[in-house]
Amino acid sequence: MSTVTFSNTPNRSQPDTPPLEAGDRLSRAEFERRYDAMPGLNKAELIEGEVHMPSPVGWTRHAMPHQHLSWWLGSYQMSTPGVQVGDNASIRLDLDNMPQPDAAMIIDPRLGGQTQTSADDYVVGGPELVAEVSSSTVSIDLHAKFQVYRRNGVQEYLVWRVRDQAIDWFVLRDGEFERLPAEPDGTLRSRVFPGLWLSPAALLAGDLATVLKVLQQGLAHESHSEFVRRLQSPR
Repeated sequence: MSTVTFSNTPNRSQPDTPPLEAGDRLSRAEFERRYDAMPGLNKAELIEGEVHMPSPVGWTRHAMPHQHLSWWLGSYQMSTPGVQVGDNASIRLDLDNMPQPDAAMIIDPRLGGQTQTSADDYVVGGPELVAEVSSSTVSIDLHAKFQVYRRNGVQEYLVWRVRDQAIDWFVLRDGEFERLPAEPDGTLRSRVFPGLWLSPAALLAGDLATVLKVLQQGLAHESHSEFVRRLQSPR
C-alpha cells in the first residue's frame, strides 16, 4: 500500500506526542497530530472517533486486488478529463471520521465536484466514489464505514469482499445506500461516473483483459462523451 506523505511539522520532533494505538478514542484534530508525528506509519484511520490500524496485508488477499481496482479506476481517469483518482489518501469527513480508503475518485472541485482540497492538501468532504478492498476488514467496511460514508454524502461505495469472492456496489439515493443493480449482461455501471463499467466476474477472476474491454465499451458510450463535455463546459 502506498505510504502517506505529510508535510513537515514541529510535531515530529516532540517526544511527548503519544503514538497512535488501535482503539484510541480521539478527536480528528488529535488523530491528525499523532499521525503526523509517526512518519513511518503507513495506514491509520479514525472511524466514529476510534482509531483503527489494519494488520499487515497479504499479496493475493489485498495487494493484487488493490492494484487491479486502482488500475481500473485509473484507466477511466485517463479518458475522463476532470476526474481525479487517489490511492490511500486520508480524507477529512467530519469531526469524528478521517478514513483512508484504498481508492477514491472525485470530480475536480473546480468543475463542480462535491469535495474541496484543504490548504494542507487533504480532501475535505465525501468523495463521489470510494472503493475498499475488504479481506480482514469486512465487518468495519460494511458496517461502521458504510454508515460514515453514507452520512457524509459519498455518492457511490464499492466493496470488494476478497474472501467471499464478491463485489458490492452501492449508490446513494435519498440519503440511503442502495445496491447498484446489474445490467442484463452482468455488468455494473456507475450512475455518477458515466462510462465507468465493470464486469465483476472478470475482476474477481483476474481477467484484466475482459475488465478493460468492458470499460472501453463504457468509455465509447455516448453517456461518457456527454459527461466529458459537461465537465469541460465553461462555468
